[in-house]
Amino acid sequence: MRDAVVTSGGDRIRWVELPGQEPTRVYVHGLGATSPAYFASTAVHPLLAGRRSLLVDLLGHGISDRPVDFDYRLESHADALATALTAAGVEGAELVAHSMGGSVAIVLAARHPRLVSRLVLVDANLDPIAPVPGAGGSGGIAAHSEEEFLAGGWQEVRDRAGAHWWSTMRLAGREALHRSAVHLTRATTPTMRELLLELDVPRTYLLPEADGPLPGADALTAAGVAVVPVPDCGHNIMLDNPEGFARATAAALTGRERPYASGVSGPASQ
Repeated sequence: MRDAVVTSGGDRIRWVELPGQEPTRVYVHGLGATSPAYFASTAVHPLLAGRRSLLVDLLGHGISDRPVDFDYRLESHADALATALTAAGVEGAELVAHSMGGSVAIVLAARHPRLVSRLVLVDANLDPIAPVPGAGGSGGIAAHSEEEFLAGGWQEVRDRAGAHWWSTMRLAGREALHRSAVHLTRATTPTMRELLLELDVPRTYLLPEADGPLPGADALTAAGVAVVPVPDCGHNIMLDNPEGFARATAAALTGRERPYASGVSGPASQ
């Protein structure tokens, strides 16, 4: 396990590092998740192994510190991640980022372009999400005020999340979980989608094939973003179909991705 101080208060981001060749590959998890648990098996898949790989936990999540005085905005997550990557001697990394982690990766690429050479976004959040009481994912968490969430709303979220997601969500700081969800639903200005359209690096968006076509895929494709469906999976593509995820990701990282037709799909929730 490696770490780096990323705040003035001494808070540390931690990651599991796999040795290998450059350029470095960085894996970033979604809301309430942790990169080692979500990406370890696919990072060592024969199609993806052999690169120096950092399985990073964002502040407030997994094995990283959980400061209560951090705002957990997407921009703040991206800047803290940039500090960690710089400390690790990373430049021009290939980012493989899931859900909220994909949002952070887009912001990182926009704010710290020297750190990112390629993006593979795994069912990432691109747009604002309406908070909805009783809903799953970030929208349900953000429907609580922070006071309500800390006072017991988190238990409702726990019961709705199910055993799998809760197994990593319980590692997150409760302030971190709530603030991250709130800022994810509010999105950035410009939005993550708008930032993604303007980025000047190879970009691929993976989505579950069963969700149907991705909203706004025409504009993404016109801007050079490859939109690629992966069969036999839900939102957690790398866990539901590791082989399909590894194939699609390996193709994306070598520029052999298969574009997808445009249309409508459901939004990512983590």
